[in-house]
Amino acid sequence: MRSHLLYAFFCAFFLGTVVPARAQDAAQVPNPTAEAARIVSEYVKAAGGARALSRIQTLSLQGTVTGSGDANSGTYTLDTKIPNRYYSELFFAGKHFVDAYNGKSAWREDASGSPYTIVTPGSLEMQTESQIANTRLLNLKKNKLAVAFLGHASVRGKDALHVELTSAAGVKREMFFDPQTHLLVAETAGVAGVDEEVFYSDYRPESGMQIARKLELHRGPDTYAIDITSAAVNGTIGERVFDLPLSSQVKLPDLKALFKEIDDNQKAIDKIKEDYAGTSLEEETDYDSDGKVKKHIVTESTFFYFDGEEISTVTKRDGKSLSADEEKKETDKAQKRVEEIQKHQAKKDAKEEKDKEKGQQENDDSDVGIEIFLRTCQFVNPRRERFRGQDVLVFDFEGNPEYKPRNLAERIVQKLAGAVWIDEKAHDVARLEAYFVSDAKIAGGLLANLQKGTGFVFEQEFVNNEVWLPTYVEAHVGVRVLLVKGFRVSDVTRYSDYKKYHVAATSTIGAPKQQP
Repeated sequence: MRSHLLYAFFCAFFLGTVVPARAQDAAQVPNPTAEAARIVSEYVKAAGGARALSRIQTLSLQGTVTGSGDANSGTYTLDTKIPNRYYSELFFAGKHFVDAYNGKSAWREDASGSPYTIVTPGSLEMQTESQIANTRLLNLKKNKLAVAFLGHASVRGKDALHVELTSAAGVKREMFFDPQTHLLVAETAGVAGVDEEVFYSDYRPESGMQIARKLELHRGPDTYAIDITSAAVNGTIGERVFDLPLSSQVKLPDLKALFKEIDDNQKAIDKIKEDYAGTSLEEETDYDSDGKVKKHIVTESTFFYFDGEEISTVTKRDGKSLSADEEKKETDKAQKRVEEIQKHQAKKDAKEEKDKEKGQQENDDSDVGIEIFLRTCQFVNPRRERFRGQDVLVFDFEGNPEYKPRNLAERIVQKLAGAVWIDEKAHDVARLEAYFVSDAKIAGGLLANLQKGTGFVFEQEFVNNEVWLPTYVEAHVGVRVLLVKGFRVSDVTRYSDYKKYHVAATSTIGAPKQQP
């Protein structure tokens, strides 16, 4: 995400459009969060009222486009559909520019003319774009949107109220409201990795809501003037509108066979991973109910793999090295975890041996391998793309409503939607992005309740042309524990400095020996 101060400086002196907020104005407000909530509430009333806005299921805008200093003209389309579908299309000078989110994956078509799936951080920005467009700033707390008043700003020579909005995933957007009309006059955001600035004017009512009929879009170095010629509220919009074009899709392979190959290959992958060690940097941020940061912890660790599990040893916390006693505790903890894994595996091997002797086949319903997705989910939009220099198969998934889950793991996975990137040659998952489409209750919600919108991203890279190893893990978790305590956590871990070692699970844990 760009630096807000640098971006505002750029706009003020080069675009001559938005002048930065006056910091002292915000500082004089006793509670910037409450003030921002008041500003948004006034906007909701001015835009049509909470009752009218909450009834909007779909919105479709059509318009014409002209470019700055360009005689060409084109068309503009914006389609939104609850709960989180979004499609924006700009057709100009013979080229399509599309940004879309289908509720499972974000995708884009740029000047190259080839649609492709957007990955982190652009995918999170597209999810936020879709969320804001469909929630219309209603029920901020319920929708995990935090707001803060930053002060007054000048938008094209007129005073505006400057509000910063932050999503549960940490994506930020700056919005500017007219103090008299209370309507939105401008906003700046990163949309799938591209900086955008939009100005709104000429509001007119349509089916109970105020819609800006003139938009000026600054996208990267380009400027487009958009005139909205038609607006339709609660019209029929099919799901296919938000999916990747059929021309970009391929026929899905036999997923049952593919998933079985991946599961069967996991032991071989785990064995290869045991020859690698690296470092990780984890940033954990805890938020209160208003979206304010309660705690931020940075942890640096070294790690290696044992029997498929990552064994970590903390080396620094918040930039400070551990004491000798703390280092010993970390080493002992890693050693203990290795011993626990060895004992568990020994019990599992013994059970498998007994089952073989009795002619029984092991049936572990608690298994959460990739095959569980095959049972509980349905798959759409298959396509082939490049990811980190490798050819991969990408497809979206969502819960299969006709499947009856048999255990907790299946009930949880069935509530997920997202996309998965698979390397068919290496038989491994290169990337997985998913979120909960509804609350996932554990023990009927008595023990814990993973809240709707909780999501995660898992990315790997192909190392030494032999194995996919983690590079990035991101999780945004909203959870309520024991019906009382609710909290929200953002956790990002980056992996680096992979070296090939031969690691022995002995008392020398934490000091792997490098291969000659």
